[in-house]
Amino acid sequence: MLEGYRVVELALWVAGPAAGGLLADWGADVIKVEGPDGDPMREAFKAIGVDRERVPPYELDNRGKRCVELDLTTEAGREDMDTLLGTADVFITNIRMPALEKLGLSIDAVRNRFPRLIYAAVTGYGLEGPDRDRAGYDIGAFWARSSLAHSHAVGDNLPVGLRSAVGDHATAIAVVSGILAALLNREKTGEGRVVDVSLLRTGIYLNGWDIGTRQYFGRLSRNRPRTEQQTPMLNSYRAGDGRAFWLLGVEQNRHWPPTLKSIGRLDLMEDERFRTSGLRSKNASALIEILDAEFARRPMNEWTGIFDTNDVWWAPINTIPDLLEDPQAIAAKAFVDMPAIEGEPPYQLVNGPVSFSDYAPAMKSVHTQGADTEEVLRDARESIRMRQ
Repeated sequence: MLEGYRVVELALWVAGPAAGGLLADWGADVIKVEGPDGDPMREAFKAIGVDRERVPPYELDNRGKRCVELDLTTEAGREDMDTLLGTADVFITNIRMPALEKLGLSIDAVRNRFPRLIYAAVTGYGLEGPDRDRAGYDIGAFWARSSLAHSHAVGDNLPVGLRSAVGDHATAIAVVSGILAALLNREKTGEGRVVDVSLLRTGIYLNGWDIGTRQYFGRLSRNRPRTEQQTPMLNSYRAGDGRAFWLLGVEQNRHWPPTLKSIGRLDLMEDERFRTSGLRSKNASALIEILDAEFARRPMNEWTGIFDTNDVWWAPINTIPDLLEDPQAIAAKAFVDMPAIEGEPPYQLVNGPVSFSDYAPAMKSVHTQGADTEEVLRDARESIRMRQ
């Protein structure tokens, strides 16, 4: 898909490397530049006492990249970096701007030297403002400061944490979208652009419905425990065998009758507490209590058939082990085989979120730090020489 495009990545941890990882999956030549200390994500498991050769989180975001080691604090290292940028279409970095400025890699400096380059700056809080240089991380900028964490808290309780890299990966998708738009624009103008993506803006965008409602109406409904949800037809429930599912009655008047038919309680159609969607919301706790009792009467495998027969919309609440065996996730190509390591069993990783017709990316292994330095620099110098 993206064969012929070269991406130089100077990025650590997750959001920047994840964007480069998606581009590598899609065929771009992604060159990961690391300093002598390397990307700390390579050692993520060792920090918790696990000494294994493979680090699945790191592999997901870095598979298929060529790896170059440069000491950018030296003049020779900076010259080699310029050589790479001179052959690149895209530069991805999530290094904070004060550090980049010291290395001669600020936005203005790089764009002056390479006007056709797409400069993708991945930050916690954006390129302007009083906190532009503050450390972000997805738990801080994406989850806490964006209002997402508070919006998911119940009552006055403190919010729970975000699972690892959720905000980083959402941000990476935004980075890739911006890069591809800038490349399309360059086809028309011949000029590169800055792609400015922050964890904060991504989190705010994902919470846009609630924020927009607050901006327009001046108020928001409070979060409630599931037993008090105002939309009982759009709520989580548990079957008699303990398996959980989400009822997806998003069109209440349409989905109310088949739900009652499924549980054998058509009598509730005439119950004055539940005759309209407004009344069902007003008397939500009572209705949820009834539904809890009815759904507890059968195991999940029985409800599956009953729901589908009656066109009740629902989804299983999968655990990760459930997901790995979910036939629909497998059919959707959610997992890909990774190159085997001698002495280890076959190994799969999560696929990216996008598939293309007539294109199946070949998953490539993660390269060791600096493994491709000589080859990449030799090819880059030759490419520049051929242009002159």
